[in-house]
Amino acid sequence: MFTGLIEEIGVIQSVLKGPKSAKIVIKANKVLKGVALGDSIATNGVCLTVTEFTTNTFSGDVMAETIRKSNLKALVPGSKVNLERALKLGDRLGGHLVSGHIDGTGIIKDFKKEDNAIWVSISTSSNILKYIVQKGSIAIDGISLTVAYVDSTSFKVSIIPHTKANTTLLIKNIGDKVNLECDIIGKYVEKLLSFKEKSITESHIDMNFLKQHGFA
Repeated sequence: MFTGLIEEIGVIQSVLKGPKSAKIVIKANKVLKGVALGDSIATNGVCLTVTEFTTNTFSGDVMAETIRKSNLKALVPGSKVNLERALKLGDRLGGHLVSGHIDGTGIIKDFKKEDNAIWVSISTSSNILKYIVQKGSIAIDGISLTVAYVDSTSFKVSIIPHTKANTTLLIKNIGDKVNLECDIIGKYVEKLLSFKEKSITESHIDMNFLKQHGFA
């Protein structure tokens, strides 16, 4: 698990693409302190497993499903990415619980300055928007943010100077894709409710069944 609080901005050193997957090497510093093989590092919100590392780089394999669902397929040498190490038990939870398993992507539609903040508008599919609620939490490229507005086609967040200075969000352009992970609570609630409804709908026990089997 992660918090959505970005620790540093990494730079892509190389991308080795396969038919449907890729291996990426990322230059970094802070997230490599105490690193071990098999550790998890969120890269633009995607949980990657460290497969190799040096004093200033780490490698991660990007499987086909991640290529399909995320913006990692657009990375090239020189691209900047948000990085965060996995949360340790006992750490302070300054953002919100982020799994590193993104739900899909959104498209940046607009930037608008308001005093010391920047409003960012992002459009996405209805399958993702149904989990986004005003004043709820969302991770955008791994950044824990609060939803300030949502409608049937898009949502907005307001970016403070600290987030601007320490993440990649405001160096992106209109039309760029961003990774989105909705609050996990809504997905669990939906699953539990749909499972219950399905169980009731599929039940074949009625009065005729009970009579046929000697229960009524």
